[in-house]
Amino acid sequence: MFTGLIAELGRVEWVEERTGATRIRVAAPTLAAKLAEGDSIAVSGVCLTALAITPERFEADLAKETIARTSLSRLQPGTVVNLELPTPAGTPLGGHVVQGHVDGVGHVRALKAVAEAAAGESDWLLEFTAPAEVARYVVAKGSITVEGISLTVAAVTHQPGGEASVTIAVIPHTYAVTNLHTLGPGSELNLEADVLAKYSEQRARLERHEASNLSEEMLIAAGF
Repeated sequence: MFTGLIAELGRVEWVEERTGATRIRVAAPTLAAKLAEGDSIAVSGVCLTALAITPERFEADLAKETIARTSLSRLQPGTVVNLELPTPAGTPLGGHVVQGHVDGVGHVRALKAVAEAAAGESDWLLEFTAPAEVARYVVAKGSITVEGISLTVAAVTHQPGGEASVTIAVIPHTYAVTNLHTLGPGSELNLEADVLAKYSEQRARLERHEASNLSEEMLIAAGF
């Protein structure tokens, strides 16, 4: 489990297509030294397995499913990625519960400074589209994971087709220490909905199903 608090910005050194999987190597001078072979690490919101680790870099395999369903399909040498290690049990939950399981890919509509200010001092507004499989769980003031970052939804407009337009306020610190400052209109974004919203939906669905199966005989047998 992760919390969506980015620990380091990594940089992709190379991408190599291999039989059965695509291998990437990521420079991560801070986190690589903390990894052991087979450890999990979130790369821009995608939980991957660290391989071929050295003190300053690691490698990871991308399955075809990962390539097809995440923004990691756009990786190339020089791409900046958000990195986070799993949260140890018993430590404070600084963001929200993040699984590293991408639900869908959104696209940046705009990323603009709120006010004219010196570099690193302005808030930013990130506007992006969310596909229907993510949009159903997005609510104003709720949590959403964008490129592995735990963020709070400022506004959401649901569209007739099921998609949504989402706006998020980004503080200067988050803009500076994540890969958001490298993105522009049209950039792909890994999106993960709040898992609590998914469980709530499932619970409500099960309750509706149980209610629809009630009969007079069942109520009498239960003492009603």
